[in-house]
Amino acid sequence: MRKNLMMSLAVVALLGVAACETMSGGGETAVTASSANIVAAVADPARPQADKDRDANRKPADMTAFGEVRPGDKVGELVPGAGYMTRVLSKSVGPSGHVYLINSPPRQAGTPQAFQPLLDDKANYPNLSFVLSDFKTLSVPEPLDLVWTSQNYHDLHNPGRNLDIVAVNKLIYNALKPGGIYVVLDHQTAKGVEFSADLHRIDEAKVKSEVEAAGFKYVGSSAVLRNPADDGTKAIFDTSIRGKTDQFILKFRKP
Repeated sequence: MRKNLMMSLAVVALLGVAACETMSGGGETAVTASSANIVAAVADPARPQADKDRDANRKPADMTAFGEVRPGDKVGELVPGAGYMTRVLSKSVGPSGHVYLINSPPRQAGTPQAFQPLLDDKANYPNLSFVLSDFKTLSVPEPLDLVWTSQNYHDLHNPGRNLDIVAVNKLIYNALKPGGIYVVLDHQTAKGVEFSADLHRIDEAKVKSEVEAAGFKYVGSSAVLRNPADDGTKAIFDTSIRGKTDQFILKFRKP
C-alpha cells in the first residue's frame, strides 16, 4: 500500500511539473511554434507563394511564438513593409484580435502604402487597420498587447527622419498595456559598427540600449535567425547574402 501511495504521489508531482512547463509566467498556456493559432496562420491559403518560399529563411512560426501572439491580441506592427508578417499576425490573433499597421506617409505623395493590398483584402484580413504616424506622435485606438517590428527598426535612424529614437520607443511604451511586449527583429551590423543606412543594418546592443532607455525591461533574445557566416559588411540586398543575413530578435516588456 505504501509503495502504491508513493508511486501515485510521484505521478502527481510529475504531472505538476509538466503543467508548469506549459504555462507562461502569467498563468496562460505557453505559446510555441506548434500552437494551433500559429500553425493555422502559417498554413493560411491566402498567403502568396512568394511569402511561403521565404519561410525557410524567415521562420514565421518561431518568430510569432517568440512574440507570444495569442488569439484576441491587439497588435501594432511598426513599419510593416509589404506585409510578410502582417498576414501571419492577422491570422494568429484571429477575428477577436486586431493588427494596427503603423507607418509614416510614403516618400512620394500619392503613392499607396506597400501593404495597401492587405487592407483592401477584407475577405481574408478583416482585422487590419492603418495608423498614420510621423513617429513623433502616435495614437492607437486601444492599448496593445504587442508591438512588433521586423527588419525595419534601423530605418527609424535614417538621415532625414530627424527622430529622437528613445522618444519613439517611449511612444511604443505608452501604446502598450502594462505587461505588453515589444519585439524588435533586424539585420546585425559588422563588429564595431552601430548603424549603417547604406547597408540597412543596426547593432543589437544599440537597439537594446535605446529600448531600455525608454523604460522597457529586456526579456531575452532568439537565435533562430542568427547566421555567423554573415559578417555584416554587405548590404542586405547583396545577392550573396539576401534572405540569409545575420538577424537578432529581441523581446522587451513594459512593466
